[in-house]
Amino acid sequence: MERKPHIDLAGALALTAFALVLGFNQVVIKLSNGGFQPLFMAGLRSAFAFLVMLVWMRYRGVHHGIRRDLLFPGCGLGVLFTFEFVCLYLALDYTTVSRASIIFYSMPVWLTLVAHFLLPGEQMRPARALGLALAMAGVVWVLAKPSEGAQASFLGDLLALGAALGWGGIALFLRLHSVSEEPPEVQLLWQLGVSMLLLLLLAPLFGPLTRDLGALHWAGLAFQVLAVASFGYLFWFVLLKIYPASGVASFSFLSPVCGVALGWLLLGETIGIEIIGGLCLVAVGLFLINRKPKPASL
Repeated sequence: MERKPHIDLAGALALTAFALVLGFNQVVIKLSNGGFQPLFMAGLRSAFAFLVMLVWMRYRGVHHGIRRDLLFPGCGLGVLFTFEFVCLYLALDYTTVSRASIIFYSMPVWLTLVAHFLLPGEQMRPARALGLALAMAGVVWVLAKPSEGAQASFLGDLLALGAALGWGGIALFLRLHSVSEEPPEVQLLWQLGVSMLLLLLLAPLFGPLTRDLGALHWAGLAFQVLAVASFGYLFWFVLLKIYPASGVASFSFLSPVCGVALGWLLLGETIGIEIIGGLCLVAVGLFLINRKPKPASL
């Protein structure tokens, strides 16, 4: 697989398409919550994606990585993954796709803040600090003005923030532990396997497992399994192998943009000033956080 020094046209198109898939996934979860209880659906997603990954790894000759030395890091990743999707799936039951997308995709903001204190060589330069401040201001703006049904909306907003922190926790854990040296398929398999068990155990505590279940909801589950939880994540890892990580990360600002746009287009969500303003601040902030600094001139 040829390594490329910068994002070319094919890479830009692939990353844009991936951002659209992630944005559309928020809509799919929101709609599928009408047929499945959120945690039960998240557990089914992990279970089916786990099976898909096992078949894929066997086909590609990748060892499953279920070893004693990976028990602690694998379970740690799985617990964080579970926390992330408990929060995200419940968030989309209470708040809009637009609000959840802005808050959830602020993850690099919180990761950058923690990395500044915990990871050597990750201290913030001025552009990153400005991006961090702008993005945090955008999230605070959205949180400060809940939509209609304020109590439920604010709970959903806080859950979306919890999901972002869980996602950032996974990224930080991988930076601090040697499990990051394992193949991406192994890392993902542990996350799916542990979350599958935990989510399905937790689901009965949150009410009936199904709601008004229909074919549309099963189609939504299939999309989540195939397009996001298994092959979607693998596609992301492939892009990271081909293109510089900083270039790939710089496209992260597109995900909340796509989420807000699709929430408005497909679900008819109202886009207030706090959504537009918060989205702009978060998108610009993420761009500054991920922008590669220019080398100093001699």
